[in-house]
Amino acid sequence: MGGFFEQLAKTLADRWISLLVLPGVFFLGGVWVAVSLGHGQAWNVVLLTRQAENAAATVVDLPTGAQALLVVVVLAGAAGTGFVVQALAGVTRRIWLGQWPRSLGQLVAAQTARRRAQWHRLVAERRALERASAGTRTREQQDEIDTVAQRLTRLAMAEPGRATWMGDRIHAVESIAYHRYGLDLTYGWSRLWLVLPDATRAELTAAHSAFAAAVATGTWAVPYALLAVVWWPAMLVAAGIGLTGWARARAAVADFSTLTEAAVDLHGRTLAAALGVGDTPQETGPLTISEGERITDLVRKGR
Repeated sequence: MGGFFEQLAKTLADRWISLLVLPGVFFLGGVWVAVSLGHGQAWNVVLLTRQAENAAATVVDLPTGAQALLVVVVLAGAAGTGFVVQALAGVTRRIWLGQWPRSLGQLVAAQTARRRAQWHRLVAERRALERASAGTRTREQQDEIDTVAQRLTRLAMAEPGRATWMGDRIHAVESIAYHRYGLDLTYGWSRLWLVLPDATRAELTAAHSAFAAAVATGTWAVPYALLAVVWWPAMLVAAGIGLTGWARARAAVADFSTLTEAAVDLHGRTLAAALGVGDTPQETGPLTISEGERITDLVRKGR
């Protein structure tokens, strides 16, 4: 047990440093640059170098105890900033997943309707191309159909039901599970998770962790955007951080939704067998609609 707690402490320390302290130290460095230069001298490298030399000389002249206290204060400030940003990460997550507040209900409805109309236009275009080339399809016609199909799946894997692309990737998995298997993942996911093999859960956990890390990265754009009030180049930094986090989050959500859909395909029957509602004694093969509907009735418990 001693070795376990030692390893746990090391892991927590590593995460504390990587998620809170290091980004916080960089931000505090940005604050110092912003205060030193301001808007008027935003790109004055000579002034920044002189300020850095003066600050370094001041720190060197401090007593050892004062230097140690300064390090503690900087680390505490960096960690405190990191904690604030981590608290804001939940807001970023909800925005990216389309879980906007009720006060924005009309905007959510309009954005969702726009995405849904665009999706149906692409579906109609694909079907029209398929009908026009029925029986005598050429390579060029197939390429045109494939191009429209790719645009369709890039927009959404199923009929859009959320205001954002990331939200629709998650919604698509729920929609596919319900319409293809009769399984309501809102209630059934926790049960399915408990019967998944360790390797599958590890893959899903890694994808979800990647998304959480991307959300944390993107949230750091907020304090840098606020810093732009004092030093306008901070807005460029904020834009770069925000776009990086957003792009990584899209990739992570795509991986997570694909893995989740695969888990339902491969292990839905395992859940049916575990709950005793399987049509057959086998635990392999895709889940049938009747099995999925019985699972849904069971896990909803009348709710």
